[in-house]
Amino acid sequence: MTPDRAAGLLESRRALAAGEVTSRALVEQTLARIEATQSAVNAFRIVRAEAALAEADAADRELAAGARRPLLGVPVAVKDDMDVAGEPTAFGCRGEFPPAIEDGEAVRRLRAAGAVIVGKTNTCELGQWPFTEGPAFGQTRNPWHTGHTPGGSSGGSAAAVAAGLVPASLGSDGAGSVRIPAAWTHLIGIKPQRGRISTWPRGESFHGITVNGTLARSVADAALLLDAASGNHDRDPHRPPTLTVSDAVGRDPGRLRIALSLKPPFTAVPARLHREVRARVVEVAEELASLGHMVEEADPPYGQIGLAFVPRATAGIAERVREAPDPALLDPRTRSAARLGRLLGGVPLRAARRAEAVLHRRIGAFFESYDVVLAPTTAAPPPRIGALYQLGGVATDRAMIAACPYAWPWNVLGWPGVNVPAGFVAGNSLPSGGLPSSGLPVGAQLLGPAGSEPMLVSLAAQLEAELRWHELWPPTPTADSRAA
Repeated sequence: MTPDRAAGLLESRRALAAGEVTSRALVEQTLARIEATQSAVNAFRIVRAEAALAEADAADRELAAGARRPLLGVPVAVKDDMDVAGEPTAFGCRGEFPPAIEDGEAVRRLRAAGAVIVGKTNTCELGQWPFTEGPAFGQTRNPWHTGHTPGGSSGGSAAAVAAGLVPASLGSDGAGSVRIPAAWTHLIGIKPQRGRISTWPRGESFHGITVNGTLARSVADAALLLDAASGNHDRDPHRPPTLTVSDAVGRDPGRLRIALSLKPPFTAVPARLHREVRARVVEVAEELASLGHMVEEADPPYGQIGLAFVPRATAGIAERVREAPDPALLDPRTRSAARLGRLLGGVPLRAARRAEAVLHRRIGAFFESYDVVLAPTTAAPPPRIGALYQLGGVATDRAMIAACPYAWPWNVLGWPGVNVPAGFVAGNSLPSGGLPSSGLPVGAQLLGPAGSEPMLVSLAAQLEAELRWHELWPPTPTADSRAA
């Protein structure tokens, strides 16, 4: 284990159990990495240095006494839309937010597994956009190329893991907000079945389209964190059957029928797949075919699925805006979305919720012919810092849809999806040639029906064993690299 990069969850757990390292040493190294890179990457909104060290000391006492828990003593991060007792949950906003009285259910379960929560990661305002920038915290940057965004809205979590600050982090995904930053930072991002990881104290976050998920460098680590955080509060409305997803890592998925879907789902504005991104996703399809899977081009019957998304998303924003300590401090785009949400929060919202059952039947029938959908995670590589943040409301929506049209339908459905790294593209602002990692990361997503996390994880792990994406690291970020 080296102090300049975080070891994975599994390796950290093994080393702690073997007595090769202490939790305090791991947390001290983590805090040092965060401090050294905060000016360059800006992954964290809150760093719990004193509290994390105290939790590490307590974990060391447990380890010395022979106790073993799934993540005992391992440092992890969570996104700043999750309650951590004693810390504010600002969710990317300006204003004086009160400290949370108690942990959210997902954080409570991480603590029960023994994890040390070192901090809360940056996210754009109320998780609305595929970039992580804002006046409340500045600009979170992509460790692969700090002139570019890591994506959003779980951009801080993705940047922290990609830079090697922590081995894994929780994020949340309401329209691709785990999968998009995972794609743009060369990570595994698991969006699980709705209800797999509780969003309590909100039984439904953004009317059910947002779920909590995991980001890590390897499939095994992402699955381990998923298992540790999974479970429900007694009052959760969605309670899927219990799964141990880690058991699927290394399991032969069998010969699967895979639909390669390159056509963007229905969107209100045009979206075109970037030529190099298409090439990388097709290469993933070819690798799957070489592993013995049946792969053919086919698109799920999405129809006008966007009509079932917008009311739920904007009504959720309206609710959050009502809770903000000072709504006048919010981005004008946020206030505009909230106004729309107030208009759509009655009959249109109820219609959008009813449409989900119809979509389940129609798209579920597609899975009678196929086991998995393989699609691009995004249509484009990560934009430069400021490229989307500086736009007005309509221009932001158009640019966001053009860059990220592929992820959000699975939020309407509530079904699982896994981003896997698909390689690198040159990007307009980067030189061609050199090592593959000199480019910008892009991803592909494996999408399945309800409860399909084990199958998707098994397939992702099979790909990982061949492509070895977790062996590539970005350059170590420094303050000077911000000009990159």
